[in-house]
Amino acid sequence: MPFHTIRKNALHKFSELGFPTVRDETWKYTSIKQILKHNFRWSSQSTVISEINIKKFKFKNIDQNVLVFVNGNFNKELSQIDSVNNGIVITNLADAFHNYGDLVNKYLSSTAKYDSEAFTALNTAYVHDGAFIHIPDGKIIKNPIHLLYISDSGSDIFHFHPRNLIIAGKNSQCHIIESYNHTSDNKYLCNLVTELLVQENANVEHIKIQDESETAYHISSSYITQGKNSVYTSINIDLGGALVRNNINILLNGEYCECNLFGFNMAHNKQHIDNHTLIDHAVANCNSNESFKAIIDDKAKGVFNGKVLVRQDAQKTNAFQSNKTLLLTDHATMNSKPELEIFADDVKCSHGATIGQLDEEALFYLRTRGISKEMANSMLQFAFAEDILENIKIDSVRKKLNNLIHNKFIS
Repeated sequence: MPFHTIRKNALHKFSELGFPTVRDETWKYTSIKQILKHNFRWSSQSTVISEINIKKFKFKNIDQNVLVFVNGNFNKELSQIDSVNNGIVITNLADAFHNYGDLVNKYLSSTAKYDSEAFTALNTAYVHDGAFIHIPDGKIIKNPIHLLYISDSGSDIFHFHPRNLIIAGKNSQCHIIESYNHTSDNKYLCNLVTELLVQENANVEHIKIQDESETAYHISSSYITQGKNSVYTSINIDLGGALVRNNINILLNGEYCECNLFGFNMAHNKQHIDNHTLIDHAVANCNSNESFKAIIDDKAKGVFNGKVLVRQDAQKTNAFQSNKTLLLTDHATMNSKPELEIFADDVKCSHGATIGQLDEEALFYLRTRGISKEMANSMLQFAFAEDILENIKIDSVRKKLNNLIHNKFIS
């Protein structure tokens, strides 16, 4: 179906769905009223950002495949693409429509269903640009691909709807980094959709880092489909945003898949961070491992709703899910709802959630060793987060995140 037809269908569907409210079960703990009260404008394409301005958002030794988007618009001058050969395509979506139209039309909206998700429908109707990556069968990209999104609102209150489409062919390997950053603290809305197809025997490590302005709104919907014998590892880090909602949908659609889904978020002041995940075991002999952690401070709020669905034909499934939260004040709030929905009988599945405060005995032990109260608190919080961060295999990314998070602990 031509994409202009899909756009029209998505807009029509959005008009039917309307924006979600707390009466919708999946939005029970997250109200978007604060988003709807603003009169957002389209993002400006004339915003000028220099190489010096974006240097702090890059990672050491990762500069060969970097796509830079400013306010959702591709900036060719600031981008660097080296791995374009042997059929590998790394470009922006707007150009891909013209140069690789058959591929784009084949896969775009093939997994991101807009029939029931209003923000996905809105993105599909108004998508302008984003990243397009196609890795042919058997190709291995050793250098990570960095999708660098920078928001510079100036005096405008704007919105943009980036769309990332990533196809990892059979027997391929790649590392994808999505990062969302800001240069100013005004309000804006980023309504993001990422579609990722991990085909047979492919191996993909996918890191998403959200460090938006703490007055901004970030709605992210990811749709991942795995083929037979594929391995997909996702690490989601959320540090910024006034209201953040992550919808992560993973379909294990071939036997012997492995899915690893990790997440960590920090919220303070009045931030609200909501993670909704779905791991759909559609076939037999697949493994999934999910672990999300959160540190909530001040009057901030967190939400975790993680669902593991095991269908009737998905025998020999191994699925494990964990959600752990530290509340640092009596006013911090966490709503946690791990779910298992199992229709097969030969499975090993478990889930659990814990919500608590820092261990007083551990704090006392550190204080008796001459460590200040503030440093002891920081050390215990960092230890809590570390087992999520250690899943990041790219050294420069892990080290930069460690420093960024450590600085937030001691600030």
